[in-house]
Amino acid sequence: MDVKPELFTLADDEAIVWRGSQARCFESLQPDSDVDLDGHVVRTLPRRGELLARVATVNDVHFGETVCGHVGGQDWPTFSVEPGETPYPEVMNAGAVADISSVDPDVVVVKGDLTAEGTREEYDRFLDVYGGAFGERLVHVRGNHESYNLLDVASWPTQERVLDGVIVAVIDTSRPATINGRVSDEQLDWLDELGERADRPVLVFGHHPVWNPAAEPRTDDCVGIVPAQSEALAEVFGRRPRLAGYFAGHTHRNARVDLPQAPGVPFAEVACVKDFPGSWAEYRIYEDLVLQVHRRITDPTALAWSERTRGMFAGTYPAYASGRSADRCFAIDIAARLR
Repeated sequence: MDVKPELFTLADDEAIVWRGSQARCFESLQPDSDVDLDGHVVRTLPRRGELLARVATVNDVHFGETVCGHVGGQDWPTFSVEPGETPYPEVMNAGAVADISSVDPDVVVVKGDLTAEGTREEYDRFLDVYGGAFGERLVHVRGNHESYNLLDVASWPTQERVLDGVIVAVIDTSRPATINGRVSDEQLDWLDELGERADRPVLVFGHHPVWNPAAEPRTDDCVGIVPAQSEALAEVFGRRPRLAGYFAGHTHRNARVDLPQAPGVPFAEVACVKDFPGSWAEYRIYEDLVLQVHRRITDPTALAWSERTRGMFAGTYPAYASGRSADRCFAIDIAARLR
């Protein structure tokens, strides 16, 4: 398969262009400047003052999964490793842990779908890998793979971590025996109170993305958080400018949704760890400025699996999972919202 160059990572000081599993790294770039990446001109993200903190996130890690690429009603090829090979969730998550460790984040947020079948054994393996690597820096929450299968783990309604320059807030959007998402009145009240008292930007994480009125019909059978509660969540962001953005998983894609109740606030989705493009995201925290920087897992074995699964869903997966460059890497100017 002939793969065109893809800009998957753009930060304030670096860019990474991929051609399949081969990466070309551009380093020591100037922030907020136009750069020519082999004929492709882009603008680096801005920077403001010193780096105060770093947060990393992954989602849809699916420990225990053996086959990917299923779509209901479609007879498309599925993907698995060969007998005797290391299961791909082990390969991909080991690669993610290694790459995240290399940037030494202050907090690592794993936002749901920790397991494939919602078993205790799969969850314990997740804890072995991520808890073993990050210890008290790990913050995690369940997803629908856990709640639908009635595995009662990581179901804390709200979590909060205070770091230099930022507050990390995590909400549990999953409900028992349910695939899509919900947010309770109590969670909304908590987030509203947090946004009111916060003296620094707040990054809010959950498993399910918001309902997108521009792309989905209004129905409680939507993919993400049901419409009324998505709107209520956006209203909290709209009146609390310290709430910097909402960051989810679940859809296995990179995307960014804008909601009318919260102009300028990113409601973002980050693609999964377990298959193409093999994603995690880094958040760089400056003074009232947050950068989301998307990254691919760089381990060669992980890249080989990632490239193999590029062909999922009859070849439609890359465009879906990758998203636009602006969905993957962007700046959030909290100072502008506070004016």
